[in-house]
Amino acid sequence: MEQLVFFEIPSPCINVCQSDNRGYCLGCFRSRDERFHWQNLSDAQKTEVIRLCRDRKRRRAYALHKARLEALNAERAFANGRLALDDEQATDSHDNELDLGHFSLD
Repeated sequence: MEQLVFFEIPSPCINVCQSDNRGYCLGCFRSRDERFHWQNLSDAQKTEVIRLCRDRKRRRAYALHKARLEALNAERAFANGRLALDDEQATDSHDNELDLGHFSLD
């Protein structure tokens, strides 16, 4: 049974109107066909398009989050690789040695 809609379903457009490399709008996440045919869609079809847009937005946010984590992990790995964490590395690299000759616990 189809739910009755008493109000017109507004377009999800937020006036960004730029497409990504897959053809989805960077603002509302609709495809080209979904944007061009919005006025001709039934209310059920519009509701489905909005659901698809939400899914696309979530996937994009997850992909961006995953890319940021990978970049952060790569940056950390690079920084950790520059530290002398092993005894072998510490003896090979005199730049990372600390002079503790004047250090005391008193």
